[in-house]
Amino acid sequence: MKLHFFGAARQVTGSSVGLESGDLRVLVDCGLFQERPALDRNWEPFGFEPETVDSVLMTHAHLDHCGRIPRLVAQGFGGTILATAATTDLAKISLLDSAHIQEEDAAFKRWRHRREGRQGPHPEIPLYTVSDAERCFPHFEPVAYDAPVSLDRRTTVRFREAGHILGSSMIDLETREDGRPPKRVVFSGDIGPWGKPLMRDPSVFEAAEVVVMESTYGDREHADPGPVDEMLAEVIRSTAARGGKVVIPAFAMERAQEVLYYLGRLLRDVRIPELPVFLDSPMAVEVTRIFSRYPSYLDEEARALLRVGKNPLEFPGLRHIRTVEESKAVNRLERPCVILAGSGMATAGRVKHHLANLIERPSSTILFVGYQAPQTLGRLILDGAAEVRILGRMLKVRARVARINGFSGHAGRSDLLRWLGAFRRRPTTVFLGHGEESTTLAFAAELGGEGWSVVVPRSGEVFDV
Repeated sequence: MKLHFFGAARQVTGSSVGLESGDLRVLVDCGLFQERPALDRNWEPFGFEPETVDSVLMTHAHLDHCGRIPRLVAQGFGGTILATAATTDLAKISLLDSAHIQEEDAAFKRWRHRREGRQGPHPEIPLYTVSDAERCFPHFEPVAYDAPVSLDRRTTVRFREAGHILGSSMIDLETREDGRPPKRVVFSGDIGPWGKPLMRDPSVFEAAEVVVMESTYGDREHADPGPVDEMLAEVIRSTAARGGKVVIPAFAMERAQEVLYYLGRLLRDVRIPELPVFLDSPMAVEVTRIFSRYPSYLDEEARALLRVGKNPLEFPGLRHIRTVEESKAVNRLERPCVILAGSGMATAGRVKHHLANLIERPSSTILFVGYQAPQTLGRLILDGAAEVRILGRMLKVRARVARINGFSGHAGRSDLLRWLGAFRRRPTTVFLGHGEESTTLAFAAELGGEGWSVVVPRSGEVFDV
């Protein structure tokens, strides 16, 4: 059996690992590269022939795990895309939204370059279109958590709860190669933390020969100086007192819903002033509706609220923004408010327009509630850049910049160790990916010092396991 690492190797985004066993060819995830230095890789060949892949096993619907599937299908993939039912529903929304953004950004880039009389370094065409995204959907095949699915006569896969976002999974694969004992490979996907609102806790495993594991926070915890709800309340109260707006770059899946959950609770408890809250992301609006379709995927607290007819993601003052004109109207509003808009790392979408409008206003606050990959616009702002380029303009960062780590959907260092510690028999090899290179190497060194056999692959490397 062979493992091929095609993405998220010594970097955070672009998750994609190939597994080859006998005649079977499986791809675990097929994600977008979102770090600026790696954006060109989205346009490059995959490193394999798409028509040779039998199945894609999708861990969850974040774009850095599924965002290149339309290109995979367009270039010849004809197999099945297996995922939980919620992930299937969310991926359709995610890919359509991504395609819309690709089309809108390409059109805006063409307009800007014509206005400036120049040709940009990147293509003025979308990476893929809405039609490309829609052509993926017949390939989707929903599966139930924990149910065995046969990939061929020797290989079975089960999707286990990952606790990261709605429908997220760990891939538990067992295969028998001729004349050899069965071999179990676990792909962690993105591991969620324990005890989060809305999401169930992640699954753990007692045995596997090979583990492919994320390491996003392998060298640190989600250290916040106080409770998440009080930190959020302080940001909103202080910004409103200055007459400013709070803009939150938020991932449309789980992060936006968790922020809404806390905002609703703060408003009901009268811990923040009554002010408009705009969910300015058609995708996040649709995702929020999907949450109510899958109550069994939620934690007990959320299920209890739903059972008594209370939606934990709705409250007075919340407005769902769908159209571009509605979004522009939010920018014209001259009063304190909260704006949640995608994308979560501020790499694309409507949040860039809100940032362009607010970033030079000291009265306003840019609040980050999710991981910001290196060289993304969000990371540049968070790291203290005095000036950033947004929509073709250099703008000074005068707004207050704040961060709340407790919203993260990723396990921190201690939770990653907790997940690994559940193995009663240590795997032969643990492959670490999906993290900044320095973070992954530090986590690998710690595990190696405790006796684990750890490999940190590079993109393009192949291993016999």
